[in-house]
Amino acid sequence: MHALGLHAPQFGRHRELLAAMYRLRRRVFKDRLDWSVSVSGEFELDVYDTLGPTYLILMSDGGEPVGSVRLLPTIGPTMLADTFPVLLGGTLAPHDERILESSRFCVDTRLIAEQAPNSLNRATLILFSAMIEAARGASAESIVTVTDTRMERILRRAGWPLRRIAAPQQVGSTMAVAGFLDTSEQALHRMYERADISGPVLLSPDLLNAAA
Repeated sequence: MHALGLHAPQFGRHRELLAAMYRLRRRVFKDRLDWSVSVSGEFELDVYDTLGPTYLILMSDGGEPVGSVRLLPTIGPTMLADTFPVLLGGTLAPHDERILESSRFCVDTRLIAEQAPNSLNRATLILFSAMIEAARGASAESIVTVTDTRMERILRRAGWPLRRIAAPQQVGSTMAVAGFLDTSEQALHRMYERADISGPVLLSPDLLNAAA
């Protein structure tokens, strides 16, 4: 498995990959988890997809998208600041070019069942690794995210604990929490070890196509 880092200027050249990712998000967030998300036909999309995010798309060995996450700089609109400020506990939302926001993390575990030695899904750990690689490539010192307490437990088991901003809050049917994730070199190598991989997982789709 590997991850593709897809930036806004590349979107026009990789429409089929984007469409597959939006379908994946619909399957996970709407059909499986039944979250209150915006759906357009077979796609799951929201306003933050219009802001030029970077997508990390996890690809199976057979070339099928099986996971994804969205990254946005916090110097513009973010989910934490503009959709879930209740999770800030009265503090200000991050607004810093050295901090990225991650959102819409998903892995279709029905397609990828391989477990790492720590019993977590290996695909999840590889996508975590890609997040740290992408953040470090963007010179980001940390990632801020809104997630649920279930994913918070997975992060802790993975050795990448969330540093909470405030106590969890009930948001709809979800117990949600916001916090920061470490993007240090130590965190990256710890994730490689947990995923049982030896090095970088993040590739550019343009470079991949050029080599094909």
